[in-house]
Amino acid sequence: MSMIGEYPRVTAAELDRAIQDPDWALDFVEEVQDAEEKTEPAPAEARHFSTYKIWDVLRFLLARAEFPVNVIHGEEPFAEDEDWGYGPPRYLRPERVRLAAEALRATSYAQLISGVNPAELTSAEVYPLGWSEPGALEWVRPWYDDLTQFFEAAARAGDAMLVWLD
Repeated sequence: MSMIGEYPRVTAAELDRAIQDPDWALDFVEEVQDAEEKTEPAPAEARHFSTYKIWDVLRFLLARAEFPVNVIHGEEPFAEDEDWGYGPPRYLRPERVRLAAEALRATSYAQLISGVNPAELTSAEVYPLGWSEPGALEWVRPWYDDLTQFFEAAARAGDAMLVWLD
C-alpha cells in the first residue's frame, strides 16, 4: 500500500463546518474525490489534489529550503481522534494557503533540488526509495509544478485546505 498526500480545497464556511463536524468533512472530501476522479480536472481547476508517493521527497526538499508553511502535513489539527489514513487530518487557513502559494511560485523546482545528492535522500530513507536511479529527482518535477498551480488557484479563490496522508 502506498502513502499519498491529499489536499482538498475548502471555502472558509466549509472549513468551519469541517472543524465542527469531522464526519461531514470526510464525507464531503470523498464526494469531491469521487467527482473529480471521473473528470480529472487540471490542478488550477481542481478542488482536490494528490501528491501520490512524492509527498515525502517534497517534505524533505521543502524542509531543506526552510519553506515557511507546512504544506505536506498541514499546520492546524482538527479531528484529532480521527484517522483518515495515516493519522488525523490537519488544515491550512486561507492566509497560510496564500503564503504557501507565494513561496511555491517564488521557488523553482531547479532551486529546490539545487545541491541535492541522491545519496542524501537514500540515507534519509525518503519515501519512496530508489533515489539513486538516474533522473529520479526529475520524476518529482511535474508533481511540484502541479502542486504550485493547485495552491495558486486556492489562494486566488481565498480557499483554505485540508491536508492528510492516506
